[in-house]
Amino acid sequence: MTLEIGGTLILIGAGKMGGALLGGWLERGLEPQSIFVQDPEPSADIAALAQREQFHLGADASALPRDAAVMVLAVKPQIMDQVLPPLKPHIGENTVVLSIAAGYRIAGIAHHLGSNCAIVRAMPNTPAAIGRGVTVACANAHATPDHKGHCDALLRAVGSVAWSEQESTLDPVTAVSGSGPAYVFLLAECLAEAGVEAGLDEELARKLARETVAGAGELLIRSDTPAEELRKNVTSPGGTTAAALEILMGEDGLQQLLTRAVRAATKRSRELSS
Repeated sequence: MTLEIGGTLILIGAGKMGGALLGGWLERGLEPQSIFVQDPEPSADIAALAQREQFHLGADASALPRDAAVMVLAVKPQIMDQVLPPLKPHIGENTVVLSIAAGYRIAGIAHHLGSNCAIVRAMPNTPAAIGRGVTVACANAHATPDHKGHCDALLRAVGSVAWSEQESTLDPVTAVSGSGPAYVFLLAECLAEAGVEAGLDEELARKLARETVAGAGELLIRSDTPAEELRKNVTSPGGTTAAALEILMGEDGLQQLLTRAVRAATKRSRELSS
């Protein structure tokens, strides 16, 4: 099905996440001529994509349309206070603002763009780059069902989407799925290093770690079986896996470490957005 949002789209920032979203929209058939990208320093890949697909690419707000259907904010939260004010004239009566700036609250966006502005705040993650992201979104009271539907369609172009009524939910969401890919990459990194320590060649250890993590993840997503049951299916009583899990599931094991890690990330997300 072709992606349609009932008007033009403005993308502010075409970095890793903004670029991933843009690629997903184009792949899903969003009309390139309806897309306006503002990025003062676009990557060579984005510049080449703009030339190939013929969407609008500019360095500032001067060429942006005045009444876009959706404006997507995909810049670092640290520069939002500088980026937002020049955008206010480009917010129309029917525009919904979709922000993926981690830790930057809806109230902060409304402060710059208007108290009546329809705003959706979302937290995607980096697997969006391959269409396997997961996003949680929440909307303010001014966002209509149509607004939410447009944002949902844009986010689903790069993965799955869930909605929450509470903006505070996005802090633990950031800690679990937003930061989560880094935890998985660390697992692959540590598993490879442990394999080398156990006697494997470094190249083989890396291959085994990458393929094992990727394969287990694919099995998890394709199966309706809970992760706990999948783990038990691999574990024979008294076998090698059981010996390893005795360490990983012991006192101060993986569960305790991840609980503390997610708690720390949640706390930091709240600090950054306060």
